[in-house]
Amino acid sequence: MPLKRGSSQKTIGSNIGEMVRSFKKKGKIGTSKPSSVGAATKQAAAIAYEKAGKTRKMRDGGAARTGKKKDGNRPVKFY
Repeated sequence: MPLKRGSSQKTIGSNIGEMVRSFKKKGKIGTSKPSSVGAATKQAAAIAYEKAGKTRKMRDGGAARTGKKKDGNRPVKFY
C-alpha cells in the first residue's frame, strides 16, 4: 500500500507503522534489507519524515542553534 500524504504526526506515525509491518512480513523496506527491526524503524522514520517534507530536527522542536563556548572557539550545539 502506498504511503499516505500529509505532514501531521498521525499521518507520519501511520506511515512508519505501515513500513515496519511490511518489514516484518517481507524482510525488507522497498529494496533495502535492514538488519533488525530497530534499524528498520529508524529507516522508516527517515522515509516518512522525508515524505512529509520535514526533518527529524523539526520534529524535536526546531533546528539546533550553534554558538561558541566561553572557554573555546569550537562551535557547540545548544538544544
